[in-house]
Amino acid sequence: MSKFTIGLIQMSCSPDPAENLARALDRIGEAASGGAQVICLPELFRCQYFCQRQDAALFDLAEPIPGPTSQALASAARQRGVVIVGSLFERRAAGVYHNTVAVLDADGRLVDLYRKTHIPDDPLYYEKYYFTPGDLGYRAFDTRFGRIGALVCWDQWYPEAARLVALRGAMVLFYPTAIGWHPAEKQAEGQKQHQAWATIQRAHAIANGMYVAAVNRVGHEGPPGGGLEFFGGSFVADPFGVVIAQASHDGDEILYAECDPGRVEEVRRHWPFLRDRRIDTYGGITSRLIDGIGD
Repeated sequence: MSKFTIGLIQMSCSPDPAENLARALDRIGEAASGGAQVICLPELFRCQYFCQRQDAALFDLAEPIPGPTSQALASAARQRGVVIVGSLFERRAAGVYHNTVAVLDADGRLVDLYRKTHIPDDPLYYEKYYFTPGDLGYRAFDTRFGRIGALVCWDQWYPEAARLVALRGAMVLFYPTAIGWHPAEKQAEGQKQHQAWATIQRAHAIANGMYVAAVNRVGHEGPPGGGLEFFGGSFVADPFGVVIAQASHDGDEILYAECDPGRVEEVRRHWPFLRDRRIDTYGGITSRLIDGIGD
């Protein structure tokens, strides 16, 4: 397979969904003009991160897929001849909502969906109130430029999810993300939190011999002195975890990286982690805990 270029759109989000969609479409055009062939947007890019509070009125932000936003992305994909990975607030049915990735191929066709599986419930991240856990499994998608996978934000802390995407043949795993610092914690904990976030994802790249691309939003959202400061830092790691592209912590930008299937082949030949897996010994992985010395 041929090399291809990915583009990560790191962006801030305003309170106006229409403005955010227009900005995202402009950035998609810019990324395509810059040579990107597979373009990924941050988590829930169409709006500010509404999960900081529980408010039933915010369910009105959701829309079906296909729907207005996915159709706008499909039109952009078709016009530019690029693949788009877009994270949307999906209204599946009355009372059933998902945090969903739509993958649009370069002809505008909706390839498929991935629905976020791991749903957090922490201060300022009240996602369990809004999102039903995904039920589509961990998937890989064939696109014009290559086979890719997508997980979403909190999924990025779980090696099981990344492994299953790799086993389905993805060469690149995208993580649309909305992660930031609590302003009161930033000085004492901010650097460590960011390092942990980057380290776990680089580890997925190494363990699975595939590219990992994480795209975050930037900017402060919420009341002064509170809310969240999204820390950007979008990056791409190669199949041995080497960071080959890195964005700033505080600016809107487009990050480009070349993905080479030959590099996947090379790394997996010399570090054959998939070959040496002992699949006959992993039965306990589906248990919540394994108790007792003799278990």
